[in-house]
Amino acid sequence: MKKIVLTGGGTAGHVTPNIALLPYLRDAGFEIHYIGTANGIERELIEKENISYHPISAGKLRRYFDFKNFTDLFRIAAGFFQALLVLTRIKPDIVFSKGGFVSCPVVWVSWLLRKPVIIHESDMTPGLANKLSIPFARKIAYSFPETKKHLPEAKGVHCGLPVRESIFSGDKEKGKRLCGFLDDKPVILVICGSQGSQIINKVVRESLPTLLTDFNICHICGKGGITENQPGYHQFEYVNEELPHLFALADIAISRSGATTLFELLALAKPALLIPLATNASRGDQILNARSFESQGFSKLLYQDQLSKETLTRQIKLVYQNRDEMISAMKRSSITNGLQAVARLIEEQAK
Repeated sequence: MKKIVLTGGGTAGHVTPNIALLPYLRDAGFEIHYIGTANGIERELIEKENISYHPISAGKLRRYFDFKNFTDLFRIAAGFFQALLVLTRIKPDIVFSKGGFVSCPVVWVSWLLRKPVIIHESDMTPGLANKLSIPFARKIAYSFPETKKHLPEAKGVHCGLPVRESIFSGDKEKGKRLCGFLDDKPVILVICGSQGSQIINKVVRESLPTLLTDFNICHICGKGGITENQPGYHQFEYVNEELPHLFALADIAISRSGATTLFELLALAKPALLIPLATNASRGDQILNARSFESQGFSKLLYQDQLSKETLTRQIKLVYQNRDEMISAMKRSSITNGLQAVARLIEEQAK
């Protein structure tokens, strides 16, 4: 039986594509192991999947001066030697990395042990962790067509992003019951991620008097973000099993533009208003992702510094009015789910 080590962590976006691959890897006969941090979100998500989990230490290298850059070097070194012990014991046939700083020691050690490594880059431009890993990878799978110019030509493979098959199993009526909606008004799904977004939450709530005239709103607002529900407006802190039903219920979405959510919206052909993280809170990858989706006709883009209840309600109405054109553009896309392409690449490189 062939063995594969999956790695990646720090955010759900570095984990859910790995989870999407699990059924395919099991069917292909792989013995699956996962390397992540001891306390990261990846451990919580992966252990639910009954996968052998191996925690290691992880540090973070920042693009700005911070004393933690020095102390984290010791965590990175510890993670390197822990990864060496784990990989020497497992002896995998292949390693698949979804990024995040926990993945770097795993990739470096795999290269030293002459184990083939595939990296997947979700965003349009590689993040720092993947930049540090690319020289040691055999292949780099990527999601956005524009990413090709940022990668070594011989290594890049345009696959799209693996999307969980479970999101296609949603029941619209079940979603309606979960939200307690009593009429058939179109539904806006607001997705703010596991950590939520205070600014989006605030502006959505300020816009309720206008939006609820024409729409029902399902708001995934993040941990600790719930206020009082009201008719036509239902909130969740975080969803897991409920998400497919909420996707099925939604006519349009308001979302950040992390790659995992974008490709789930694309796979389900859900028009969206994208509000990416500003550059003062990120490296700008979400802005680039959102621009790509807007240029392909899948969504509209609203910059966070332009966000107000007036701009939000105006753009939402535009998205809804143009939803048929957006749906058609998404259905014409050649990359709507990278699951099979990535799984095929893993099998090829594991031979």
